[in-house]
Amino acid sequence: MAESVEKLEDGIVRSAEQVSSQIRAAKDAIASVIFGQDRVIENTLVTILSGGHALLIGVPGLAKTKLVETLGVTLGLDAKRIQFTPDLMPSDILGAEVLDESTAGKRSFRFIAGPVFAQLLMADEINRASPRTQSALLQAMQEQHITVAGARHDLPKPFHVLATQNPLEQEGTYPLPEAQLDRFLMEIDVDYPDRDAERRILFETTGAEETLAKGSMTADALITAQRLIRRLPVGDSVVEAILSLVRSARPGPDSGETGKFIAWGPGPRASQSLMLAVRARALIDGRLAPSVDDVLDLAEPILKHRMALTFQARAEGRTIPDVIRQLKTRIG
Repeated sequence: MAESVEKLEDGIVRSAEQVSSQIRAAKDAIASVIFGQDRVIENTLVTILSGGHALLIGVPGLAKTKLVETLGVTLGLDAKRIQFTPDLMPSDILGAEVLDESTAGKRSFRFIAGPVFAQLLMADEINRASPRTQSALLQAMQEQHITVAGARHDLPKPFHVLATQNPLEQEGTYPLPEAQLDRFLMEIDVDYPDRDAERRILFETTGAEETLAKGSMTADALITAQRLIRRLPVGDSVVEAILSLVRSARPGPDSGETGKFIAWGPGPRASQSLMLAVRARALIDGRLAPSVDDVLDLAEPILKHRMALTFQARAEGRTIPDVIRQLKTRIG
């Protein structure tokens, strides 16, 4: 029995080392096309390796679309893009049944798949879609399948949604409901690049030749990595840090003095997301087990879209990131 356990552990170690090198190669390949967004690239990879979806928040022109396109090529995924607009209908993204007539005169319905049938889907400006269309995408994100005319259609595996939002232009939009926000493993802020990165962007993207993304992984290799992440060990100290952080982000006795600023907080899905994300981050760094530092680094992008502040907190000028930073000081 002991020998079997030892062989299993050796197999996990060898697989982890191989997968880790593939992921680092993919990260370097993405960074050769997307400049000055290292944190965004890492958090996006963590989300995909964890099997989740990400919400990218940033003003136009920060290479969010380019990032998704590059991820598709680098990870060997079938990537598609949907530009969300107020008049977009659920059938425009899911697909629809059409009536066909054969040469013999026999009529039958045939399903034509929509753009949601992709392994990597970019939902551009998702908050511009009506609640009806948003809810259609919600089932796809959560259930990994859709239902059209009573028939179930499974989505390809893996399936990930990277949705974007413009934080400035909110007029005429439909804010995502809390139920759908909770389906996103992370909310990733895409900020302006620094001066050196923007200088590099100027030269690399306006010359005669443009650097193109190169494939580093396949869809099967990504699925293998996602399964491996769920087998990586997590120490008791990391588990306790996750529980303490998530539970303190809810109104109640666990939050202490900070609780008076929190109207509602994250549910158990946030704990699950952190548990997977810290493992994925460790594997990207070439480590076989996560640390408490991973929990602290990933706390904000995983928790901030799952919390709301009270009127008192907003009146005092407090923000959700400020509250999360205050909660983190109690752990590390």
